[in-house]
Amino acid sequence: MARVFVYGTLKKGQPNYKHMINTAKGLAKFQGRGRTVEKYPLVIAGKYNIPYMLNIPGTGHHVAGEIYSVDDQMLQFLDEFEGCPDMYQRTLMRIEVVEWEGKSGAGETQAAAEGVVECFVYSTTTYPPEWVGLPYYDSYDSSGQHGLSYVLRESR
Repeated sequence: MARVFVYGTLKKGQPNYKHMINTAKGLAKFQGRGRTVEKYPLVIAGKYNIPYMLNIPGTGHHVAGEIYSVDDQMLQFLDEFEGCPDMYQRTLMRIEVVEWEGKSGAGETQAAAEGVVECFVYSTTTYPPEWVGLPYYDSYDSSGQHGLSYVLRESR
């Protein structure tokens, strides 16, 4: 099992969460909520209003999201879904645990007790330079005050 941190449309209550609970795509077990230890710019960009975490450590905000434990099948699905490695790149990042529900063993409990876990995160280094000038968010909600509703793939 691998640990994945999601900050955008795959979170609970967001447009693509349905994929996280579709066992035909693999297993994803919610572990808790967290935020990036380092600051990153989280922007909403492109004509489909997609959330992107730009891989520029030290700039932006501590980005909030959810921590999942996923099997290899789900990780492979997420790689394809996220357009990895062209649109997003899957990298390890340190995530500060804000709220923990994970109960999968002593190692998990120990990591959570220390307050920081390593997770795979889909961020990007392949973005147009003008995206750096977009507003930065610390948390993503498709129907947030920004007014930039995400356009589902099936509606594009």
